[in-house]
Amino acid sequence: MSRQDASDLAYRLGREAEAVCRHYLALGHRQGNYWQVGDVRGTPGRSMFVRLHRTAKGPAGKWSDAATGEHGDLLDVIRETLGLTDFRDVVEEARRFLSLPRPVPELVLPVGMKDILPVPSGSPKAARRLFAMAQPIAGTIAETYLRNRGITAFNETRALRFHPRCYYRPDKAAPTEGLPVMIASVTDLAGLQTGAHRTWLAPDGSNKAAVDLPRKAMGNLLGSGVRFGKAEDVLAAGEGIETVLSVRTVLPRLPSLAALSAGHLGAILFPDGLKRLYILRDRDPSGDRARDTLIARANAEGIEAVALTPVLGDFNEDLRHLGAVALRTVLQDQLHPEDLGRFLAA
Repeated sequence: MSRQDASDLAYRLGREAEAVCRHYLALGHRQGNYWQVGDVRGTPGRSMFVRLHRTAKGPAGKWSDAATGEHGDLLDVIRETLGLTDFRDVVEEARRFLSLPRPVPELVLPVGMKDILPVPSGSPKAARRLFAMAQPIAGTIAETYLRNRGITAFNETRALRFHPRCYYRPDKAAPTEGLPVMIASVTDLAGLQTGAHRTWLAPDGSNKAAVDLPRKAMGNLLGSGVRFGKAEDVLAAGEGIETVLSVRTVLPRLPSLAALSAGHLGAILFPDGLKRLYILRDRDPSGDRARDTLIARANAEGIEAVALTPVLGDFNEDLRHLGAVALRTVLQDQLHPEDLGRFLAA
């Protein structure tokens, strides 16, 4: 990797400085515009400061340790916290965290050739091609799957599609097989598709496919998500697609986003004009961390954050085991009064 490439990677990490610190320096805490921790290896303490946003003193992601005089960037944080010795491993870990595809040589091709040649596996362009090959979910096994999970809200679900035979391979050494799949489009704030999420399904849509990893994502996910409805001043955000659609079953007009994991939920980007953020938390430690991260980030931006808590493990469990009426009651008791008439279905 060239010095320019390394600088670009450090810059990308700097744009997500708080998410990087919360992941690799989890024993620290935010103090104003800095993340405060003991040292670059992540031990508890207060002598090391990581700048979270660009200021007159320098760019985001730069850090210094008042006790030792050490300083560096977030690539150094990744190296030291994970004990990596080969810089290639540091780069690979940084790309994994940022959900970046592996770099490939740029080909010089005749005009018109690029659109018909293969694209890098797992890249945003591959995700866009896969989504374009799929069909709307209405009347498909994907709709059957969602209905079997109690979900009946299919308004504004253009982000979901179905493909009857999508390759599945558990690892590089295993053979591939074709299985039906629900494909979700992952988009950024501007609406550009940056990735895709696949849920492989049983042939009759009764459940997920009987494979080790029925869910896989591709492309660039950090900061983006699967969107249902257009957010203006209010947005609900949760981890899974089923969780978000379960809430929309009784709040069908509530603009929502599925971040696809607890880590990505804590790092979502807020649309301009957002005033209130509903956090559809899961009842587990990772869900608690995502909730706390989002509340802190939202409050720092002047956004009201409201955590919505399920009775059981998540809102899809509530919908399936308690029913839509009970879920409606659970949410009604937690919504902001201004949103009851606006979003709650009769």
